[in-house]
Amino acid sequence: MNTPKENHYTLLHTDGLARRGSFHTVHGSFDTPNFMPVGTRASVKGVDIERLKELGTQITLVNTYHLWLRPGPELIERYGGIHSFCGWQGPILSDSGGFQIFSLQGIRKLSEEGVEFASHIDGVKMFLTPEKSIEIQESLGVDIAMVLDECPPGDWPHDKTARSLEMTHRWAKRSLDTRKKESTRVFGITQGGCYADLRKTSAEALGELPFDGYAIGGLSVGEPKPQMYEVLAYHPQQLPQDHIRYLMGVGTPEDIVEAVHKGVDLFDCVMPTRSGRFGRAFVSGEEVFLNIKNAKHREDKAPLDSQCDCLACRNYSRAYIHHLFRVEEMLGPQLLSIHNLTHYLSLMAQIRSEIEGGAYESFYQEEKRRWREREV
Repeated sequence: MNTPKENHYTLLHTDGLARRGSFHTVHGSFDTPNFMPVGTRASVKGVDIERLKELGTQITLVNTYHLWLRPGPELIERYGGIHSFCGWQGPILSDSGGFQIFSLQGIRKLSEEGVEFASHIDGVKMFLTPEKSIEIQESLGVDIAMVLDECPPGDWPHDKTARSLEMTHRWAKRSLDTRKKESTRVFGITQGGCYADLRKTSAEALGELPFDGYAIGGLSVGEPKPQMYEVLAYHPQQLPQDHIRYLMGVGTPEDIVEAVHKGVDLFDCVMPTRSGRFGRAFVSGEEVFLNIKNAKHREDKAPLDSQCDCLACRNYSRAYIHHLFRVEEMLGPQLLSIHNLTHYLSLMAQIRSEIEGGAYESFYQEEKRRWREREV
């Protein structure tokens, strides 16, 4: 099923290249720009469903590769689908699993048909094709399914990246042809590394196919940040203007502010929860972020962020959370994960408000200044 469908993205406001819109799924709509907390195995690490709702989550992400291995799409389908299984009743997007498989260097074999790999759990040989990836995602019952693509390293030469891109485009069409459920939104993924001509080719090739949205893949995979920003300076505008644009796996609050400025609508990244587990908290003001494990916080009575009203900031001091990390209590990483997700989602809400008010450019410049001065 690859016939054109109605456009599920609505563009509501623009401010320069920044866009304010909404995207509709059968499990509800979400505002854009937006950020998806990453629930790789159908669980956002350390954060339960009630907390996700409280901090303003509108859409979450799961991973096809991991759920295919455990507990298996058959079990989840018997349970009534991923929403019933994990308890989250809002929109859910699933990654195709391609990035995880292609990161298994030495235990995978790529062909035109698909990719053979050994399970990282028990070494069992498995084979994933573009068709199989979509079939798994539809069995899971996700709202948005991503096509299977090859994600080349950022340092690949032009000729090798070009050959990879051609196969990615063939896989994209095969993925789209496999869709059987009208309710499944399927997103294409552009590749091409940091090569401007290949990015243009990818945008044009996928733009001719009736995808429900378009993702930018292959960034934040080891290339220097200036190169990523260079691609973002032109590539979002090469994608269809009337469809949602999703930048995969990016990134810091600074990266998000930059990408929105260039016309990107949707983001995901493990950084808020991963940073939280290691003691880093993102905060407002000139501090930008802090390491709660530093000794200077041992007797600090202040909250993580005086401008934040999350569970952690309402109830606990920096000194107490510092103590939790020192004695390895699991509550510490949980509180920082909740705080960081609140910070990210509050940032997205502010971004939407600034775009609606026609003030995004000044907000963008101020955020860039904060991060630049913090890094000096």
